[in-house]
Amino acid sequence: MKTVLKELFKGKRLSFQESKDALLEVGKGNINNSLISSFLTVFMMRNIEGEELEGFRAAMLELCNPVNLGEIKTIDMCGTGGDGKNTFNVSTTSSFVVAASGIKVAKHGNYGVSSGVGSSNVIEHLGYHFKGDEKTLKSEIQNSGITFFHAPLFHPAMRFVGPVRKELGLKTFFNMIGPLVNPSKPNYQLTGVYDPSILPLYNHVLSNNLERYAILHSEDVYDEISLTSDFYIYSHNGVEKLSPSDLRLSKLKPEEIGGGDSVDYAARVLTNVLSGKGTKAQQEVVAANAGVAISVAKDVKLHEGVEEALDIINEGKAIDVLHRLIK
Repeated sequence: MKTVLKELFKGKRLSFQESKDALLEVGKGNINNSLISSFLTVFMMRNIEGEELEGFRAAMLELCNPVNLGEIKTIDMCGTGGDGKNTFNVSTTSSFVVAASGIKVAKHGNYGVSSGVGSSNVIEHLGYHFKGDEKTLKSEIQNSGITFFHAPLFHPAMRFVGPVRKELGLKTFFNMIGPLVNPSKPNYQLTGVYDPSILPLYNHVLSNNLERYAILHSEDVYDEISLTSDFYIYSHNGVEKLSPSDLRLSKLKPEEIGGGDSVDYAARVLTNVLSGKGTKAQQEVVAANAGVAISVAKDVKLHEGVEEALDIINEGKAIDVLHRLIK
């Protein structure tokens, strides 16, 4: 690691292999906290390169407890978080809508940091018990159409960097790795980023590793389609800038998609939307995000995906998926 650090201090960019090897050493517990802190700090002082991020992703996937779902084709849906907008759990809610469309969803998530109520918080509050064994997870996705990977159960190597990250108290490149390291390696992905500078990095990584994908960013700094402003979609089809009206949906106010201040509120919004009983704003913002995921996984036009998502929500079909998952 000292050799790598000396090169980094000179301004060198790491190759894919150098990045992967460096993080593998960290994840195996071979590097002391002082060197880990120095390594993380380098990438807080300059932008990370696409090849470096891809190498870090490869290391994390090699270090994780993998889940083999066999021939089942899946999609993951999650964002980087960190936008500070305190929306309700849009991607988690959208995941159940996508599963109701017949697409298998392998949802990777964790407890909230910036929001306080992450996907793990809300699904646990609803009665879901986290699982780590492959057989159970595979059975769950076959029977329910969705399964959930609680990140700490699958990434034990993070215990070596957790204390350093906590002491630093600052964002590091690990904040952007989470959505890229689903232990089941899904075929498709919908993800969102709050920082527009991350868009080309994610585009580089996902274009090299997935069949189809979409990366979302709203101009007013949401890591999803918020419908409160124009938004960007980076995907296997290129880059688009769209407005809510392009999806035939309403432009919303930030307070219409607020997440409240408790996990109980977050859970109530999720179940209301899945039952077709959410507010018009809540249902439309979920339809927008779920619609993109449906268009990616089914390889259909975006407006077709959004229309299908709206139909599922309005008919209350997605709540059945939640009930099958949490028996």
